[in-house]
Amino acid sequence: MPAPEVQAFFDTTTNTVSYVVTDPATAHAAVIDPVLDFDAASGRTSTASAERIVDYVRDNALNVDWILETHVHADHLSAAPWLRDAVGGRIGIGEHVRTVQATFRDVFNLADLATDGRQFDELFADGDRFSIGELEARVLHTPGHTPACVTYRIGDAAFVGDTLFMPDYGTARTDFPGGSAARLYDSIQSIFALPDDTRLFLCHDYKAPGRDEFAWETTVAAQRAHNVHVHAGVTRQAFIEMREARDHQLGMPKLLLPSIQVNVRAGSLPPPEDNGVVYLKLPVDRL
Repeated sequence: MPAPEVQAFFDTTTNTVSYVVTDPATAHAAVIDPVLDFDAASGRTSTASAERIVDYVRDNALNVDWILETHVHADHLSAAPWLRDAVGGRIGIGEHVRTVQATFRDVFNLADLATDGRQFDELFADGDRFSIGELEARVLHTPGHTPACVTYRIGDAAFVGDTLFMPDYGTARTDFPGGSAARLYDSIQSIFALPDDTRLFLCHDYKAPGRDEFAWETTVAAQRAHNVHVHAGVTRQAFIEMREARDHQLGMPKLLLPSIQVNVRAGSLPPPEDNGVVYLKLPVDRL
């Protein structure tokens, strides 16, 4: 199995890991889950995190074919369109983003939002294949955290988004609209069916109790043996009961409201109003 080069970029503000995945034979690359910096208190955006990725791409003379989203993120804004303008590439996401768009179009009353996924350059179905240079990438639909979550398997690596965290931290929450603990369990089993030595790259890390360093790379074998929520032997029903009970205790992500409004638009901000200013909405007592 070919091995892509993987460079991680960790954003400490949102605990998000973005990746540049490169085919060493051709210097073609994909960017996965890029972050647009956003200060909720002031409403200001910044491209500092994304500029680190651009510098890496240019320093290594890479050709960016794709900017890939594993799902519609609820904890950070996407820098995908800014990166596309800076280094090229097509923005891709799972085709079930349409479901997420329809859900949040209603929540935020986004009358201008098309819900057919047209904001993205490519909508991937389960089993779709595409190329990054000479590397073949395959899409696995892995819902549960959201209806639109996908995993990108690229050579001997798989980028699982929020589906799994490090083995000592567990699994993703499933209490967002369209989430499902049952579907998450099934999705994780499909990831566990990959070869044991498949490298798994995660979208977040929060340092489990007792661990002093951030980490975001593991393997299928390590997850199957040691994941504290879903290791081998944990039944589907036991996982559902644990996950749903845990979700009831969780607060909402602090950037959920601004993130969703931007990320259903593939990372573009809403259109400015008649005074030329862009606004994000704050639904009261809706979620």
